[in-house]
Amino acid sequence: MSISDFFDSGFQKRNQDHFAAIVRVAMSDGVITVEEQAFLDRLARRLDISESDYKQILKDYATHDINPPTSYDRRLERLYDLARMVYADHQLGEKQVAMLERLGIGLGFNPVNVTYVVDKALKLVQAGVDEDNFIDEIKNMNR
Repeated sequence: MSISDFFDSGFQKRNQDHFAAIVRVAMSDGVITVEEQAFLDRLARRLDISESDYKQILKDYATHDINPPTSYDRRLERLYDLARMVYADHQLGEKQVAMLERLGIGLGFNPVNVTYVVDKALKLVQAGVDEDNFIDEIKNMNR
């Protein structure tokens, strides 16, 4: 195995774990809605998840680890994806918000502040902000 193969497989594994975390959020209410399915399809393409991996992840999403990115910006990008999934059906349930808070902690956000970060993230997604504005707003939420 060449060094590039090693990095490619590591990158692919992180993408699969991220995708599984989003599936976990989608399944927190027991069903995947049409809107959630459309988002999952788009995200799978963006993350380069193969059709066979996609089906496998849907079956065993709970077995994947939450691998937090090392950079703060990447954590915010993942939080943005997760918040969009929670809000995909335009209805926020207690289970979905609690799951997002747990995933936020798994991504490396401080457990003391995660409720505030998640609340802000969901408000931004509800307002329809794009990813760049989302990241800027979360970074500067205490101003």
